Amino acid sequence: MPSPDDFRGKWALVTGASAGIGAAIAHQLASHGANLILTARRRERIESLAAHLAAEFKTETRIVVADLNDPAAPQQIYDATEGAGLTVDILINNAGLGHYGEFYKIDPEQEYSMVRVNCEAVVRLSRLFIPRMVERRRGWMLVVASTASFQPIPYDAVYAATKVFDRFFALALAEEVERFGIKITALCPGTTETEFFDVSGGGGVFRRFGGMQSSDEVARKAILALARGQRTIVPKFKAALVAFLVRFVPTRRITRTLERALRPKD
Repeated sequence: MPSPDDFRGKWALVTGASAGIGAAIAHQLASHGANLILTARRRERIESLAAHLAAEFKTETRIVVADLNDPAAPQQIYDATEGAGLTVDILINNAGLGHYGEFYKIDPEQEYSMVRVNCEAVVRLSRLFIPRMVERRRGWMLVVASTASFQPIPYDAVYAATKVFDRFFALALAEEVERFGIKITALCPGTTETEFFDVSGGGGVFRRFGGMQSSDEVARKAILALARGQRTIVPKFKAALVAFLVRFVPTRRITRTLERALRPKD
């Protein structure tokens, strides 16, 4: 049966690897013998992580400093890896942005950045690396979506919409490339104990719902699902149950309930 040990000796590219789920996924891959290319904006963090993983697991590590808000960044990452003769068999599209608040008040550039990083960069990176995987008749790609992709979320409107894009993109592409031996998984974590919620401005609001999952647990389940070729993984049982049940509830009822629960307090 396929397992994460199949990643041993293969190169994995992890975007947004400086913290949270990205760093945890890098740790999981290294623990199974994968070599790592870590990319993020913050050089010091990915240098530190690369050194730590190399020392702990005796794996090869490299870094590429890049900001996926820049449309040129995916090509920069590709040129430093596949373009330089390094075979990338595992692509982890993890980098993402979020911003909580009233749409009409948020700096529009923050919303545009979410679309560029969460959607455009995922497409650009996939378009660069997937053709090489097709040529080799092997490969794995993980796209980090969210449980936010299962229903519209007031005050997180753009973020939730970008995660719908990510999930549907991953599912459709998985069907296209399965015959070439490529496995694609959409990871849909719920509230996870990372810096993401605090950076997005919604930490206090979403923590009211409780039940934060650790990034290590999310990463462990994600890597197992990817190795097995599972199309979608919701790593928390309660979140998976909610994602299933919302299919049977009118969308207007969901959005009305969430609007009241998530409305910013003046």
